[in-house]
Amino acid sequence: MKTFLLICLTVIAGITLLANVGPMIMLVISVAIAYYGVKKFILAETTGSRVWWAIVILFGISISLSNLPALVGVAALVVLYYTYKKWKQEKESNYYTQSELTWEKL
Repeated sequence: MKTFLLICLTVIAGITLLANVGPMIMLVISVAIAYYGVKKFILAETTGSRVWWAIVILFGISISLSNLPALVGVAALVVLYYTYKKWKQEKESNYYTQSELTWEKL
C-alpha cells in the first residue's frame, strides 16, 4: 500500500512539475536579472548608474513576483525529491530484511 501511494504521489508531482516548467524557467531568468542588478548596483559609482541598476532590480523582482505559479513547480520538485528519498529508503530496508531471511534459512 505504501508503494502504491508513493507511486501515485510521484506521478501527481511529476505532472505538476512538467506543467510548471515554463514559469520555473522564467523565474530563474528573473532572479538572475535581479541578482545581476544588485551586484552592479553595489559596484556603481555614479548616481545615474545606481538609478539605472535600481530600475533593473525592480524589473527583475516584478517579473519574479508575476511567476508565482512557478512556486507550485518548485514545491512539486521538493515533493519528488523527498518521495525519491523515501522510496530509496524503503527499497534498502526491504533488501536488508530479505537478506536476513536468507541467512536465517541457511
